Amino acid sequence: MGATPASRDGGREGRPMPFRPAAAMAALAVVAAALPARADPAPYTDAAFEAALAAGRPILVAVSAPWCPICKAQKPILAKLAADPRFRDLLVLDIDFDTRKEAMRRFEARSQSTLIVFKGGREVGRSVGETQPEWIEGLLEKAL
Repeated sequence: MGATPASRDGGREGRPMPFRPAAAMAALAVVAAALPARADPAPYTDAAFEAALAAGRPILVAVSAPWCPICKAQKPILAKLAADPRFRDLLVLDIDFDTRKEAMRRFEARSQSTLIVFKGGREVGRSVGETQPEWIEGLLEKAL
């Protein structure tokens, strides 16, 4: 009999590869680091807001409307800031100005382009109509 080529499976001959949690976690970390930060806010729900409050997470509630030019100007600024590692724990919730009047009443928001930040379960800042990136950044920093 002649020599046989070396097996590519390391001699396991069809046996499953053993699970290595450390290697799996390292691979997951590499993949997660390559993914972009979520730039789109989540639609506002009372449940999401209450869960974030209970967990002590910093929260931004943004009141917007698709037809609002100021809201359109705020969106790329908020998306850029959401990608900043400082704001990785910030939960961004969007209240639709046209359809979520009950949520607007809850936060006493009277117009679109309103940004409200929460830290430790209480409101720590609010802005209406702001489009200066450094001012919006300063507002979000209050939630940290």
